[in-house]
Amino acid sequence: MAGHNKWSKVKRLKAVVDAKKGRVFSKYAREITIAVRHGGRDPDANPRLRTALTGARGMNMPNDNIDRAIKKGLGELDGAVLEEITYEGYAPGGVAMLVECVTDNKNRASADVRTAFNKNHGSMGGAGSVAHLFQRIGSIKVPADKISAEEITELAIEAGADDVVSDEEEHTLVTAPDQLYAVARFVKERSLAATAVRLDYQAATTITLTDVDTARQVLKLYDALDDLDDTQNIHANFEIADGIADELEALMDS
Repeated sequence: MAGHNKWSKVKRLKAVVDAKKGRVFSKYAREITIAVRHGGRDPDANPRLRTALTGARGMNMPNDNIDRAIKKGLGELDGAVLEEITYEGYAPGGVAMLVECVTDNKNRASADVRTAFNKNHGSMGGAGSVAHLFQRIGSIKVPADKISAEEITELAIEAGADDVVSDEEEHTLVTAPDQLYAVARFVKERSLAATAVRLDYQAATTITLTDVDTARQVLKLYDALDDLDDTQNIHANFEIADGIADELEALMDS
């Protein structure tokens, strides 16, 4: 059941640095607002909010910012209404991408996403153009230093999870969407603190990038999309061959 997360090197290649903390705070604020609007302000009864609060506090987001986002979700503060929208497109090498945005201006978000694709050798597609290449899943993340891969696999089987993907940083329990919160409760009852509990996307098949220039272009587009103010999450169906990942790391270190 357990597997190795080949995204680990990719994550290291594009790790979010402290200089981007202001943008990270904005992402968490939007996520908190949306979570409260849909599920209420009680984190014990609202797993999406609980995940957002865990992440926000882990990044040392000020309490005033968190309180303001909660009040916005409750409708206690004036301001533009936030909407969730997903854009689709292709990166170099035929890599498919889903870009989840939370925005108060869909026209601006759409234009920004399209520009990022066009300027980075990609192409934005219409609704449904790449969504069929991904499946909706539940995702529960547990720090790798809290439990071994063997132990988390046994727990996942007992909890009814579909799969476990591990790397040196974390274990990810994969569930059916309608089983996400039942499995999350099971994990919590075993005194394991999940850092994220959310509905996610998983690629049905992946493309392995074996050309360093293509890999660099894909990561550049990924970063450009990730840097947009309205972007919340990006899902893509690529892996980077070990040799190419090592070459990219060497180029970044040089």
